[in-house]
Amino acid sequence: MINLTRRKFIAVSTLAAGFALAAHPISAETITTDSTGLVAGKVEIPVKDGSIPAYRAMPATGNNFPVILVVQEIFGVHAYIQDICRRFAKLGYLAIAAEMFARQGDVSKLSDIQEIRSKVVSKVPDAQVMSDLDATVNWAEKTGKGNINKLGITGFCWGGRIVWLYSAYNPKVKAGVAWYGNLIAEPKPLTPKHPIDIAATLKVPILGLYGGKDDFIPNDTVEKMRQVLKTGNSGSEIVLYPDTPHGFYADYRPTYRQKEAQDAWKRSQAWFKKYGVA
Repeated sequence: MINLTRRKFIAVSTLAAGFALAAHPISAETITTDSTGLVAGKVEIPVKDGSIPAYRAMPATGNNFPVILVVQEIFGVHAYIQDICRRFAKLGYLAIAAEMFARQGDVSKLSDIQEIRSKVVSKVPDAQVMSDLDATVNWAEKTGKGNINKLGITGFCWGGRIVWLYSAYNPKVKAGVAWYGNLIAEPKPLTPKHPIDIAATLKVPILGLYGGKDDFIPNDTVEKMRQVLKTGNSGSEIVLYPDTPHGFYADYRPTYRQKEAQDAWKRSQAWFKKYGVA
């Protein structure tokens, strides 16, 4: 475990004003959700050793909103993740995406994906992520707007893996939706466990959304995860879309697949409603 209380840090990351540099060129199919009827924008989340930036969106009127934690891809909390927060807010949620890489670097300004992985993502401890997500939940409660008794989590790619892990870590989570997050990997000091390791004891129902032609997540690892989940009682399910690549929901990238993305989005909404996150 890392010590997050030893000294204050100065965040080296802020929220991207647009899309991460490494994500360009941006697709013409990119979906943009307006903020009409919403309160949306940057906030600061107090954490044990300082504060981290986050993007939150929620309806402009009312309170007691169910809370959705939105966990980023390796590109950080850039325009796409911010838009997803607004999509949830339009459905009546307080959706919040905290910048999980704030201490390690600003990935939005790096142009190479391998550089992002080696210089930033590989240095992010799971313990730090769990603690920062806890702080984000606390922030949502203290606003007086979020109802953390209706807490859900969703995440994409890097964040998809975190959905599984945080749901096993925090018993307050009612349900999760993991979009093509890695399931099996060798343990490392900063990332000692992976979804396959917690699948049998998981209590929270997770909907896993995966592509049958994912170059990063082989079908056999998805099947192994399914089998281990069956030995537990979380009620988790995995949908594997045939002939579908990694990142199929990312409408700003060439991997976007409209049919599968729309189906998965409907499934995610239904999943949260089924398990009381609505």
